[in-house]
Amino acid sequence: MNLDVADEKNIPDSEPERQYYFMDLAHTLVEEESKRLGRKLTSCVKTFGCQMNARDSEKLAGILSYAGFVPTEDEHADFVIYNTCTVRENANNKVYGRLGGLGNEKKKNPQKMIALCGCMMQESQVIERIKESYGFINLIFGTHNIYKFPELLCESLQKRDELIIDVWDEGRDIVEDLPAKRKFSFKSGVNIMFGCDNFCSYCIVPYVRGRERSRRPKDILREIEGLASDGVREVMLLGQNVNSYGKKLDEDVTFAELLREVNNIDGIKRIRFMTSHPKDLSDELIFAMRDCDKVCAHMHLPLQSGSSRILKEMNRHYDAAQYLNAVDRLRSAIPDIAISTDIIVGFPGETEEDFLETLNVVKQVKFDSAFTFIYSKRNGTPAAKIEDHATEEEIKDRFNRLLSLVQQIGERKAKALEGKVMEVLVEERNAQDASLLTGRLENNAVVHFPGDASLIGELLNVRLDECKGFYYLGSLVG
Repeated sequence: MNLDVADEKNIPDSEPERQYYFMDLAHTLVEEESKRLGRKLTSCVKTFGCQMNARDSEKLAGILSYAGFVPTEDEHADFVIYNTCTVRENANNKVYGRLGGLGNEKKKNPQKMIALCGCMMQESQVIERIKESYGFINLIFGTHNIYKFPELLCESLQKRDELIIDVWDEGRDIVEDLPAKRKFSFKSGVNIMFGCDNFCSYCIVPYVRGRERSRRPKDILREIEGLASDGVREVMLLGQNVNSYGKKLDEDVTFAELLREVNNIDGIKRIRFMTSHPKDLSDELIFAMRDCDKVCAHMHLPLQSGSSRILKEMNRHYDAAQYLNAVDRLRSAIPDIAISTDIIVGFPGETEEDFLETLNVVKQVKFDSAFTFIYSKRNGTPAAKIEDHATEEEIKDRFNRLLSLVQQIGERKAKALEGKVMEVLVEERNAQDASLLTGRLENNAVVHFPGDASLIGELLNVRLDECKGFYYLGSLVG
């Protein structure tokens, strides 16, 4: 960096003080460039992937705002950063496709800066491809050092003609108290842990997100208390497997205990969490969900397959019977709970008999909703080495049959709520019809109803007048 010796001596060693030092320096550099151009510099953060990525993007946006950039959704911005996902191959291809357009823009505006971060950047072959084919990129960093973005931003601003790459193989310290710019004023994601220790045979997440690390409960509770004082009504507790929260902490704490503590925070009205691994679903957690009035009666519990043989190949550590037992325990304690899931079709070696076993579990559980996927080979995972047997036509046929079944069941369950009055958190103005507002029920279903934008962020009673499959048309009550 172009810092003199005195500056280098003054750089703090501790975090987050070190990063605030660089944010202040970045602010000075941005101000200088803004004066030269005669306008404010703009920034755009684009998110690919899961809620964890979305929360990371809020942190990136907060750092850029602190540094003096004006946020925008327009990728014509002066600084554009893609926070990438690599859970499936099409996620990578989507990023590559978008990069071409950014390259054309940079030819017209050489001062434009482009950064890439997130899970995709943890793959060495991705870095090599970017260096070979996308030489206009300014900055690349991964999942383990997002907190270091202020430092990397300063270096990029000072070395605009160089590609800066800073990708770590594993996570180190969890750095608290960096700024974040929330997408919504009334709800927020809250990371309670990072990484994953499960190593499902098809999944690349443990390799790109690292091993499991839990945040200290006092830091989580302090963050949520701050969010509540800032008007947040709903929090989503985030982790790759929240059910195993606390296992590596020095203090003895479980996710169920954390949930009860969050439930006691004044101002918070709704608590959600994801994702839960069936192998770690304890009665303690089920009873905490039952007892805590703010915890939504909704559980996302990935099945992945209904075949016990395939589940073993997937390294999921449960069989079909154990999954069904988990569902029974949930519904016994919380009869009205909504259960959603993930299901993969076409895992290597899946036979028609295996697939029929999946359909059988779906029929027994009767999921409220399901995210269905065709298996995507991820190099570096054990499943990538398994010889496949099913043809592409067979896999597409199975996928269509599964999709049809989960839609039929989901629509029947949704229809059963038609005519009822339920509490809705109003989230936004409807994108297709400005006269309507859009909100979510406790079970995560969407409802559209007439209303004024001043109601956004409020919890209101809405009559579900008409079920339209997976969403409702409703009307305000009272």
